[in-house]
Amino acid sequence: MNTQKRAFTEIEASAYISMSRSFLRQARMEGNRDSRTPAPRFIKVGRAIRYLKEDLDAWLDSFYRQSHLMDPGEVA
Repeated sequence: MNTQKRAFTEIEASAYISMSRSFLRQARMEGNRDSRTPAPRFIKVGRAIRYLKEDLDAWLDSFYRQSHLMDPGEVA
């Protein structure tokens, strides 16, 4: 049976999104303030914190930018 993991521990989630564990902890404790990078959604099962893969993917996708330096009408 080949099953893909859906819920990640803090260590696994930090590796998956390439951010530190301390970022995840700080973001959870501070909440989503205007001056901070928003935290990915998480779930709490008892004392255990878990991050769902689809929530981490959505969080990463929220930072996607289509253009960086040029306006869509500009020609290089």
